[in-house]
Amino acid sequence: MNLHTRTAIASLLASWRRRDALRRWLLGLGLGASVLLAGCSMPPTYTGAVADEARAPSTSTVPASASASVAASPQANSTLGTQWGEGRTSRVVHVDATRITPDRPQAMRSMRYTDEASILGALGANADSQRSVLLDDGKIEWSVLDGNGRALPIYSTRGGDDYRVAGRQGERYELVYVNRSQRNYELVATVDGLDVLSGQPGSVGAGGYLLRAGERLRIEGFRKSREEVATFRFSTKDNAYASNTPAGSPRNIGVIGTALFEVRIAEARPAQPVARPAPRGGPDAFPADQGRYAQPPQYR
Repeated sequence: MNLHTRTAIASLLASWRRRDALRRWLLGLGLGASVLLAGCSMPPTYTGAVADEARAPSTSTVPASASASVAASPQANSTLGTQWGEGRTSRVVHVDATRITPDRPQAMRSMRYTDEASILGALGANADSQRSVLLDDGKIEWSVLDGNGRALPIYSTRGGDDYRVAGRQGERYELVYVNRSQRNYELVATVDGLDVLSGQPGSVGAGGYLLRAGERLRIEGFRKSREEVATFRFSTKDNAYASNTPAGSPRNIGVIGTALFEVRIAEARPAQPVARPAPRGGPDAFPADQGRYAQPPQYR
């Protein structure tokens, strides 16, 4: 075997080992609820997730396919956006996990949102209403709740999967997922095209929330830090977070996205510190760690 061949084989093996070593960092939170976050260990970043109320009761559903596209149908331009709302406590720690199919989500789905009158005007007599949507052949149930815990109506054309959530300006909302399977999932969520953990443009390659088998996950807002989230509130499009942050784009306002990856969770290890203190002036050895979560809006 000549030197060129040995070098090529060594490079191939190194590449395979790098792919095989790819893991997900999952962050977990106490406070009487199981709150977990996920991120990628190559390079080491940390992103987030929130879960609570294991084995919650079922609500009315219809099946949804794994496609991320919205079926062609009369579209109502969104009159609403999602604002960076008030802070709510949400603390995190981390554990390890691995995506079983890193490049292929088990399910992807998007839902548009706007006011109810606009939706009904666009759909007309073909409007159909439900309270939740099923993902990954019914293993995961997804609903959108208002600030009082009531499911917001989700409309579509009769027999279609062009889902639209009816919201009201000023109303707080949260994304709720119930895992009815014995599998563990990583859940990547976006609002108005922005990752709910980092505030950056959404990508299925980003880290996401951990949704354990049989448990319920609530995403209440954009993650500000390991300690806090900024709640989702329906707003005018001008006041939307995506209109007031450099990473946002007004063209993506009015859509919520979800991607699911089945994960294998590593054996438990001792809890890690919740967060390191921010430096008080002077040089910072890890400056990128300060920007891993969503940054506040910059209103004009």
